[in-house]
Amino acid sequence: MSPLINKFKNWTNTAEHIVFFGGAGVSTESGVPDFRSPKGIYAQEGGAERYLTCEFMQEQPERFYEFYRKYFMFSDIEPNAAHYVLADMEKEGRLDAVVTQNVDGLHQKAGSKNVLELHGNGQRFYCTSCAKPYTFDDVNAATGAFYCTKSGCKRIVRPDIVMYGESLDDAVINASLKAIERADLLIVGGTSLMVYPAAGLIQCRPYGSKLVLINLDATPYDNVADLVIHEPIGSVFNQLREAQ
Repeated sequence: MSPLINKFKNWTNTAEHIVFFGGAGVSTESGVPDFRSPKGIYAQEGGAERYLTCEFMQEQPERFYEFYRKYFMFSDIEPNAAHYVLADMEKEGRLDAVVTQNVDGLHQKAGSKNVLELHGNGQRFYCTSCAKPYTFDDVNAATGAFYCTKSGCKRIVRPDIVMYGESLDDAVINASLKAIERADLLIVGGTSLMVYPAAGLIQCRPYGSKLVLINLDATPYDNVADLVIHEPIGSVFNQLREAQ
């Protein structure tokens, strides 16, 4: 075991209130496309922001759903070691919450319960008019744009995510702040910490708490972190699991 993993293991074993803050890198190891990597959605689509807006969805619903199914709807994606170890830590009473920028639901699929989804959940859907809920399976079984099946409605159904131009949910933000403000160990993984306002949440950790950063590339917070590990996050958590 490397000295970095050993230190990480010791801190997770002694902390009383652990919070995990995660980004796209947590899910890319499971095969979920990210936005900003050289092979990500932006590189392939040349500015994907225009697709993930309410205006585009209303004006071009067929193209919206073509894009959304291609990059956000995967029935065969499974959690990786990071998801499973975090779920185990929560079951053991060592992890208070997972705060995630991802919308794929993989933390819940791995068994985590207290998951605070800053950008919503792309596996849930609802009617833009009557708010009738729909499941991933409902939408996945259809083709083309998906419309409400409620009698007399027939309006477009949207994914339950925060699209460009929309604000983050205040309740989720407040719950995330509350968890981070209580943490004595904040683990940040798979994120460049460049997307705000979400990235700014980690500045609210209490004085004296420890900050661990796990990311392949350097982040703006590397110089203030107590421990920095530049390795794939799934590998780091797999080593952590084997060291227990």
